Amino acid sequence: MPHRVEALLTLTTADRQRLVEVWESAVLATHHFLTEDDIQFFKPLVRDAYLDSVKLACVRDGEGRITGFIGTHKIGVEMLFVDPAQHGYGIGRSLLRHALDLGATQVDVNEQNPQAVGFYQHMGFEIASRSEVDGLGKPFPILHLRLA
Repeated sequence: MPHRVEALLTLTTADRQRLVEVWESAVLATHHFLTEDDIQFFKPLVRDAYLDSVKLACVRDGEGRITGFIGTHKIGVEMLFVDPAQHGYGIGRSLLRHALDLGATQVDVNEQNPQAVGFYQHMGFEIASRSEVDGLGKPFPILHLRLA
């Protein structure tokens, strides 16, 4: 059953805090190649810059708590994170379909996150190219995917 996706047009302090919590818990569950220092490096960037540079949408549970979110910019999916306690329930699929409906056709994904690579390939993306380093020049190879 698809989840109801809602746009986050303005971020409340509580929403921003919850988005960072979802981001951090998802990263801890899926980005095993990152050290705690790496996570602490990225956390303020996510909180103070990245969330404000994308069009955000989220899924909430029955109590109104954000369980997953996606951020898009033009035709790119820039971020997609789901609370690990909610993995496997279709939240990521609903969020990605929302982004596709808005015109997204590209996503960059960490090569060292095979779960995410498989998810995007299952959703119709294919590898277009690869970079040895991430956007900040860190040694985390990135796969550039395009909708097939």
